[in-house]
Amino acid sequence: MAKCLSSICVVSHVVEGDFLKGIIAMPARRALEKEKIDSLEKLSDYSEQEIMQLHGFGKNAMQKLKIYMKENQISFKNN
Repeated sequence: MAKCLSSICVVSHVVEGDFLKGIIAMPARRALEKEKIDSLEKLSDYSEQEIMQLHGFGKNAMQKLKIYMKENQISFKNN
């Protein structure tokens, strides 16, 4: 039964795009997908605090995301 449940879980939580794949963990990527954030440009329309409030986003994901954004010369909007 556990095998069946894990199959269902995997199917229902598939992230369609490759945005930030290999940069941040799946829970954080799913949180962004739920908000329809699929590019760095869209991400720059949000503040760091707004992103941190998303379910699935934590300090580790934010730290990795900020490094990636800095490398690509993108930043969060100011509060």
